Amino acid sequence: MNTAYVVRFVVIMTALVALSLALLSQTWAEKIKENEAIFNKRSILSAVKEYLGNDADGNPKDPKKLPDDEIIKIFDEQVEQIALDMAGNRLGPEQVQASGYPGGKAENIDMAKEKKKDEAVRILPLYIFNSNEGKFYIVSIRGKGLWDEIWGNIALKSDLNTIVGASFDHKGETPGLGAEIKDNPKFPASFIGKEIYNTDGRLISVAVKKNAGKKNPHAVDAISGATVTSVGVEEMMERGIKYYEPFFNSLKGTK
Repeated sequence: MNTAYVVRFVVIMTALVALSLALLSQTWAEKIKENEAIFNKRSILSAVKEYLGNDADGNPKDPKKLPDDEIIKIFDEQVEQIALDMAGNRLGPEQVQASGYPGGKAENIDMAKEKKKDEAVRILPLYIFNSNEGKFYIVSIRGKGLWDEIWGNIALKSDLNTIVGASFDHKGETPGLGAEIKDNPKFPASFIGKEIYNTDGRLISVAVKKNAGKKNPHAVDAISGATVTSVGVEEMMERGIKYYEPFFNSLKGTK
């Protein structure tokens, strides 16, 4: 067989394979991006799942089980998105885009990227869920667990004090221990009804500690055997919610 022919054949096949892989990569990249956006919406709506209503069979809607199109529909129809700077000012789409997010919406803000920036120049996503039971404010928070990043969404009543729901996730916490912040529904549920302000009006968030007691309005029980992750959630709650306080104060000033 002619050597030149073999070389040409190899070059052509290599080019075709490279082109095919590039097309597949581009196609899958869009699909991955779409799936990540829906996953993020599910997590946000999980913080207000008690207010999503019932399905056709009369069962409470669970964001984890709803089809993608219904998640998108609920989010588009009932969620108002607001992007904020650290001073509590609302940002327009152009400002969000200038921060590196072409979509220009709160849902496009990557909290992992923002966490790497200096605090003064970070931007924050805020979601307002509108339901028959009222308006709920959902803040996104991010912190550090035992092994890697942890994050969550906390939903507040319109009093901007009482927690009505929470959802948490993690990158690499230990199954059966730290991973319980996501895997055990009792943990996020324990935040429902807790208050982030004390009687003096000071933001103190919610402590995560042993034997917190159900009657303590500012604490929940830590996860047994997962001290570092529990401390991480507490720190994340305190610091993350504090970032939104300037905006909360601006709302209180208008009431």
